[in-house]
Amino acid sequence: MIDGVVLARPGPATADILNLDHIEVMRGPQGTLFGKNASAGAVNIVTAAPTKDFHTFAESSYFSGNEYRLTGGVSGTLVPSKLIANASFLVGGFDGNVTNLATHDMVNGYEHRGARTKFLWTPDEKTNVTLGLDYMYQNDRVPTGVYSSSRNIAYPTGAVTLNPALASALTAEGIKPSNNNTSVSNNTNSQSVDHTGGAAITLDRDMGHGYKLTSISAYRRWQNIQDQDYDGLAYVHAGLPQVRDHGQLNFWQASQEVRIASPRGHFFDYVAGFYYLHSVDREVYTRSLSASGTNARGQSRYGTVNNNYAMFAEGNLNFTRNFRAILGLRLLRDDIGYDMSRVSSSAVAVTGIRPSYASSGSTARNGYVDRIGLQYDINPDMHAYFTYSHGYKGPAYNVFFNMSNTDTQALKPEQNDSFEIGLKSQFWHKRITANLTGFMENFTNYQANFLDQVAGGTVYRMINAGSVSSKGFEGDISARLLPGFTLGGNFAYTYAVVDKFNCPAGSPASCNVNGQPLPFAPRWKFVLSADYARPLNDRFIASVGSDYVWQSRTQFSLTETPDTVQKAYGIWNLNAGLEDTKLRLKLTLVMRNAINTHYASYMSYGAVGGVLNSLPRDYGRYGGFVLRKDF
Repeated sequence: MIDGVVLARPGPATADILNLDHIEVMRGPQGTLFGKNASAGAVNIVTAAPTKDFHTFAESSYFSGNEYRLTGGVSGTLVPSKLIANASFLVGGFDGNVTNLATHDMVNGYEHRGARTKFLWTPDEKTNVTLGLDYMYQNDRVPTGVYSSSRNIAYPTGAVTLNPALASALTAEGIKPSNNNTSVSNNTNSQSVDHTGGAAITLDRDMGHGYKLTSISAYRRWQNIQDQDYDGLAYVHAGLPQVRDHGQLNFWQASQEVRIASPRGHFFDYVAGFYYLHSVDREVYTRSLSASGTNARGQSRYGTVNNNYAMFAEGNLNFTRNFRAILGLRLLRDDIGYDMSRVSSSAVAVTGIRPSYASSGSTARNGYVDRIGLQYDINPDMHAYFTYSHGYKGPAYNVFFNMSNTDTQALKPEQNDSFEIGLKSQFWHKRITANLTGFMENFTNYQANFLDQVAGGTVYRMINAGSVSSKGFEGDISARLLPGFTLGGNFAYTYAVVDKFNCPAGSPASCNVNGQPLPFAPRWKFVLSADYARPLNDRFIASVGSDYVWQSRTQFSLTETPDTVQKAYGIWNLNAGLEDTKLRLKLTLVMRNAINTHYASYMSYGAVGGVLNSLPRDYGRYGGFVLRKDF
C-alpha cells in the first residue's frame, strides 16, 4: 500500500519511491484494515506530507559501476492557511554488473526518472483534502539470468542430467558457467520498460464528538514493455533453438475506500468502512523461435477483469486502561473474468510454444478475514499481546502466454490461520528496546508457481500447491549504550515447510516434496548494526556505521531441486559521514558488501536447460558517496 492505496499487482510495487516518510511492515493477515489480499502481511508505505514552512533539499550520490542518483524536493505554503504543497523528483541510472559478450554492453543496470507531488487543501478547520500525483519511468536492463551450470540435478534422486549441447554452446560463446560468472551472451538485450503512476484524493473530515471520516479515491496505471532472450544464447547451435520474447502490458485500477473512526478512550472504539476495487489487465505476448530448418511464432492476447467489494470493521474492547480485546472482521467478494486467445504458426508444440488455443471464463467467490486478540500493558514501557487471525487471498485464473485447457479452472482461494504472541518493551530509561514475537501459520490451497515444460522448454505456471505451514520466532533489539552510540540486533527463525503437496497433472518434476522447505524462506536470518555520531565542535558532527546481514541456505524452487539452493552467506556494509550543521550539508561515504560475498537473489532452470542465477546490485563489493544539502 502507498498512502492508503492498495497496489493490486506486484509489478508497480517495484517502482522507486520518492519523498519517503516511513514504512510499516505488519506481519500476519492484515485484511481487516489493510489490503485486498493481505493474507500473510502488509507493507504500508507512507510518503512525506507537505509542510507549512518552506523547505527544500538536493541530494546526489555516485557509486562504482557508474551508478548515479539525483533527487530533490521542495515544500511550503502556496495559499496561507488554505493550501500547502510539496514536490520531489528523481533521476538515476546504473551501467550494470553483468557483461553481454555478444553485444559488448554492460547489462543488469537501470535508468529511472520520476516525480511526486502532494497538495493539502484546508477549506475549513474540520476538513483536509490531499491530492497526490506521481509518475515513474523505469528501464531495467535485466537479463533472464547468468548461467551457473549447464547441467541439472533431479530431486529426490540426485541424478545428474548433462546437457552437452548447452555446454558446447556456452563454451563457443565464451561463457564459463559457475557461481562466479558475471557474463551472458545474448543477441537480445533483455529489458523491462515501465510507466507507473496515479492520482489519489484523500478527504479527512472531523465529524464532531471525536469521530473522523476518511475517504480515499484513487486511480493507478501501469504500462510495461519487455523483451527477453528466452534461450540465453546469441547464436543458433545444433539442438538448441533461438527464442525471443516480446510482451506488452496495460493495467489500470480504480479504488474507493470510506471509513469512520470513533473517538478513543471509551469502552469500545473502532474503525469501520467500505472498500471497492476495479482492475483491468490487457496483455499481448509474442514468442518467436528459429532453429535449424524450423521457424515458429506464437502470439497470445489475454486479459482479466477483477471487482473486489468489502466491508470491514475492527475495534477494541477496553476492559481497563491496561487490558483490552481486539475484534476485527472483513467480509469480501471477488468477481473475476478472463479471456485468452493464442495463435501459433505450428500445429504441434515446439520449444516454449503451444499450438493455437482460446478460452474464457469467470468466477465469483465470497470470503472473510477476521482477527481476535488480547493486549495487556504490564507497565507504561512493556506490552504483551496475543492474536489469532484468519487470512484470505481470493480466487485467480492462471492466465499466461502458454495457457492451456488444464488452466481454465479458477485457482481456489488461499486461506490461512495465524497465531502470534509477543512482548514489546523498553527499559533502562528507554535506552533499550526489545520486541519478541512467536508465530505459527497454516495455509490451505497455497498459490505458488511450479515448474512445467512445453516441448522441452521450461515454463512456470501457478497452481494450488496444497497445504503449507510456517512457524518460528523473531526478535528486534536496540540499545543506546552511550550518547550517540546505538547497537542493534534483529533475528528470525522460520520453519516453513510443505505439509501436503497437490501434484499437478502431467508434472515433469517430482511431487515428493512433503516436509521440504518452502521457497524463499531461509531457516535463520539475523542483522547486527552499530552507529556512532559525535560532535567535533559546535558546527561539525562525525558519524560512522556498520551492519552485517546473514542468512542460512535458501531454496528458490518448489520442485526442491538441489541446484536451485543458495548457500548461507553474510553481507557487511560500512558508512562514514561528516555533517556541517551551519551549511546544512552532509557527506556520507558508503561501502556495500565490504567482504565481497557473491550470492544470487534468485535461481531457476534455464529455458533450454542448465541453471540461471539472478545477480543483485551488491553481488560484489562497491562503494561511493551521498551528498545532501538542505535549504
